Amino acid sequence: MSESNKLSIREKLGYALGDGAANIAWRGVATFLFIFYTDVFGLSPVTVGVLMLVARFSDGISDVLMGVIGDRTNSKYGKFRPWILWTAVPLGVILALLFTSPELGDSGKIVYAYITYIFFTLIYTANNIPYGALMAVMTGDDKERTSLGSYRMVGAFGGGMLVQGALLFLVAYFGNVNPEIAIDQLEEEKFKVTVSAPTDVASVNIKTENGIADFVWESPEMKAKDNEPTHAKSFKMEADKEYTFIVTGEPNIGEGSISLIDQKRGYSNSMYIMAFFLSLFMFITFYSTKERIQPPKSQKNNLKRDLKDLVTNKPWLVLLVIGLLFNVYNSIKQGIVIIYFTHYLNNQLLAASFLVALMLASVAGAMATAPLGKRFGKRNLFIAALLFSGGVNSLFFFLGPTDVEAVFTIGVISEFASAIFPTLFFVMLGDAADYSEFKNGRRATGLIYSAGSFATKFGGGIAGAIIGFVLGAFAYDGQNASSIEGAIPGIIMLMSWIPAVITVIAAVFMLIYPLNQKKIDEVTTELNNRRLQESQN
Repeated sequence: MSESNKLSIREKLGYALGDGAANIAWRGVATFLFIFYTDVFGLSPVTVGVLMLVARFSDGISDVLMGVIGDRTNSKYGKFRPWILWTAVPLGVILALLFTSPELGDSGKIVYAYITYIFFTLIYTANNIPYGALMAVMTGDDKERTSLGSYRMVGAFGGGMLVQGALLFLVAYFGNVNPEIAIDQLEEEKFKVTVSAPTDVASVNIKTENGIADFVWESPEMKAKDNEPTHAKSFKMEADKEYTFIVTGEPNIGEGSISLIDQKRGYSNSMYIMAFFLSLFMFITFYSTKERIQPPKSQKNNLKRDLKDLVTNKPWLVLLVIGLLFNVYNSIKQGIVIIYFTHYLNNQLLAASFLVALMLASVAGAMATAPLGKRFGKRNLFIAALLFSGGVNSLFFFLGPTDVEAVFTIGVISEFASAIFPTLFFVMLGDAADYSEFKNGRRATGLIYSAGSFATKFGGGIAGAIIGFVLGAFAYDGQNASSIEGAIPGIIMLMSWIPAVITVIAAVFMLIYPLNQKKIDEVTTELNNRRLQESQN
């Protein structure tokens, strides 16, 4: 490996922070936006599913356009780095707006959700395609690129860990309504609980901290609307008005056992903090990285030729399908976790610990990818990881709401393997860019990496639609406790075998991927020789 292709630890860490920032946005949206829209903002699951799918239809065009724009950007900072700088603040702002809940009517809420969600996907595109393409131009050595990919994924999972591990606790902190709570014990496991707050609260959620006890309304006007026993109640509070419940199923309930959270304020303030760190990390990535690989000097701008090269690039076409499928798989898993823990395990805060455990497993999986890929080859490792992760994940189907240890064990093992997918995917896109230059004498790195953004976003959209349609089929209503109980079978399906089926389909497609390690070594050697000759001319 030449010294020009060697990357310092500092530069790898700086690059990794960029995906940490991107995953604050992406995993925050993938994990929390669906339940925010249904349980807090008040949209139906079918409406949310359609929104997430419709918003993705423009992604194919916008992603390709951003790839074209990136390839044709010329500045003193390079082709791709300046876009990281230019989008750092806008991406943070739109993330904050996505989790803001203005007081609007039903139609106004839908319009607001569409506008903010579509702008989020567009700004994310303008940031993430150049960020992904930057990997391919920081070094021309595929093994060094694999190492950089492992650092990137550690950063990505670190960002995911930050948002998924901390957000629910931040929501509880910022959503505290300073309630007055009075508790009278009626029987051994039966209590009368009365709550009030000093200010109006548009959407408050009450439950016990353990999430085990059942709540029924004692207040007459509320009792007439909803008197099904459920583990939590969501309702609108008026200032200084008392609301009374009969709570059963837990012993020794005291004031400290009752959780009363303003979810709207909690989510908004928490995401404002996350948005700040997102922008900060992007600035660090911009200032700590450098572009080294340039297109051949003889290459002329020719969009028609670039697009022709793209659609005839078999490795890229296969990766496009694979990326779409594994992102559907990962996004369904992420999108259903909070709902699963909230309404099946009856312990929403435990989801934070679960998500942190998954992130730690993901870091381990990303770090293991480089040595495993070197030993078994990228394609073979990808296939094995797909089948293993999906097979283990399907075991969730057999677990009950008290099998907490098994939930954590299955989740961690499955996540270790699924962390290999994105780590290999973005490295292999770099291989596809090298292959295009090797075959056609031309390089369109941004266009090649548009597949990464498209697969991530459109896969997330399909996953959101699947979650919405399945929950809709079971009549799930996040603000109606009785409907939630009837949707439990759908929640279990989404947590287990539905995503597992997708990994089998993806593994079949990966069998036709044409770049084995021998071919990649041939491509790398030839391109290094060409660049050396070009530099000497």
